[in-house]
Amino acid sequence: MIIGARAAASTVLPLLPDHDQAREWAEQELRDPVYTAAEPTFIDRIAQAVGQFIEDLFRVPEAQGWGPSALIVLGLLLIAAIVVGILIWGKPRQNVRGSAPARALFDDDDERSAEELRADAADAARRGAWDDAIVLRFRAFARGLAERGLVDPPPGATVRAFAREAAGALPSLAPALDIAATTFDDVRYLRRPGTEERYRLVADLDDQAVRARALPAASA
Repeated sequence: MIIGARAAASTVLPLLPDHDQAREWAEQELRDPVYTAAEPTFIDRIAQAVGQFIEDLFRVPEAQGWGPSALIVLGLLLIAAIVVGILIWGKPRQNVRGSAPARALFDDDDERSAEELRADAADAARRGAWDDAIVLRFRAFARGLAERGLVDPPPGATVRAFAREAAGALPSLAPALDIAATTFDDVRYLRRPGTEERYRLVADLDDQAVRARALPAASA
């Protein structure tokens, strides 16, 4: 029995590799294409990195307070809300009436719009109050140019200074503008009585200004 066991062991032991042979066998096995195909490719690694980044971005931090990822998410949501608001309601409109041009008109503060001044001038004309009608209509003319952004008279600007600036924006109205400015000065400061004819002159100037196009900025 002992002799038989030793004979069997002698037949099995040669099949067990030594250390070097075992390593060689393992290297040969790993060179099999089956193992190479199972490894992740470069594209797979990129996809895994992107997925991990998105997962970390939307992960709620366990600690108290807001982490950087949560702040980024809030920023993206805010930008999305602004874009949606613009698509639905459009861009916010700018107020065309600046604070300075809307108040200061030839030494007097006046917050009425050009249309309001024209209406008040027409009412004064119907009553035959030509002095008031001339002053109000010339102010409507000045306010209209300011509302269109064609002129920006500083506080305390004189009628003559305004007329020069307006003539630069609307050169075609320069001759009538000079006469209208003189009429305003006569009635407002020199206390000369106004007439219907002089009122019509100022009203015609205002009507022409509404229809006129401004001189291009490059040519001014």
